Amino acid sequence: MSVASGIPDFRSANGLYQTLDATKLTATPEQIEQIEIDPSYCLDHHLFMENPLPCLEVNREFILGVRERKWKATLTHRFVELLRTKTIGTVQQKGKLVRLYTQNIDGLEDQCEGIGHENRIAVHGSMDEAVCASCDATMNFDVFCDKVRSQVKDISGKDTAAPERSTPIICNSCGAGTMKPSIVLFRSRLPEVFFHNVVEDIKDVDLLLIFGTSLSVAPANSIVHRIPRSTMRVLINREPAGRHLGLDYEFNDRDYFASGDCESVVLDLMDKLGWLNDLLPLIDQNELPESSTILLRERLQQKEKNNDNAS
Repeated sequence: MSVASGIPDFRSANGLYQTLDATKLTATPEQIEQIEIDPSYCLDHHLFMENPLPCLEVNREFILGVRERKWKATLTHRFVELLRTKTIGTVQQKGKLVRLYTQNIDGLEDQCEGIGHENRIAVHGSMDEAVCASCDATMNFDVFCDKVRSQVKDISGKDTAAPERSTPIICNSCGAGTMKPSIVLFRSRLPEVFFHNVVEDIKDVDLLLIFGTSLSVAPANSIVHRIPRSTMRVLINREPAGRHLGLDYEFNDRDYFASGDCESVVLDLMDKLGWLNDLLPLIDQNELPESSTILLRERLQQKEKNNDNAS
């Protein structure tokens, strides 16, 4: 869902895990060795409680980039936004979106009307909030970002104003140096908000849209088989997924596989729904990623050309 925004990922060939130089992290020799063996260990809950600095150093650029809106919500985010904000039918019902469940931690949906924290459940937490790992107290995100900028060194070397040494960010509530972005670290519990809401959210849903996922991670993938048997299930992805969860695109009429990247498939959907004009202000206001803007402009130009030929 966020690929088009240009957010750096963790697991690809050029991602964080493959390019991380563990020796630049503030850690003991034993911790560095473990991170070199398994780079994901820098985001481990138990390591964070022993030494919070590797997690903060690895995520410094991501945290500050989220605050500065370095990355923009994609066409896929905007499609979900329109599902929430468009007036549907003659009864003037506002929107059809029940809830957005996301495994992304970038918080890009907060840039969209109607799908911020009130209508989003971030199953793996979110980079745009700050919480103490010791006592669960929160910290104003801008205050947290200021502390990240002034207390956490930049292992990439891009920020010349960054400190040379990192120091933990202290919780104002309990005094522990365990303030962190509100993401779910490895070997830590998931947010209770998922378990509190999912049962009520899915009981009457008539359509489940699944965007760009392998459906391999629990508990988010459990929604696929927990919804009513009458609910249609649509996977928008580059390859089929979810057969182990009962999705059957060949013989089950309730399941449909929309092959392709999220941006292209969603643009097709919005085109068919007649929603492209709702996206025009985003181009004028420069509120889309560059690749999304190009894709949308090409579609609008093609439609204009087709209309001219038809007339």
